[in-house]
Amino acid sequence: MTPTLTETAPGRFELAGEVTFATVTRLWQRSRSQLARCRGSVTLDLGGIEHADSAAFALLLEWLRLARCRGFELRLIHPPERLRTMARAYDLDVILPFHG
Repeated sequence: MTPTLTETAPGRFELAGEVTFATVTRLWQRSRSQLARCRGSVTLDLGGIEHADSAAFALLLEWLRLARCRGFELRLIHPPERLRTMARAYDLDVILPFHG
């Protein structure tokens, strides 16, 4: 399934679908303008991710970099257990602000 990033409320987004090497470039291109407009605190709900590979981490890290550059906090909520497990395996769990 093609991934989607949907703004469900001001400062709140839901990521759904497959976040893989095959889909991440287009998702990054589409999401930059959405996230670049954000201010303050932004919540990104990862609960809709159906499948992810290591490319998902590249995307999440780019989003964190964008947030830092634009001066807003990015909060990642409801990551699927498989994503949490992969983050621990790659030692990214200390970098990625997963909540819930």
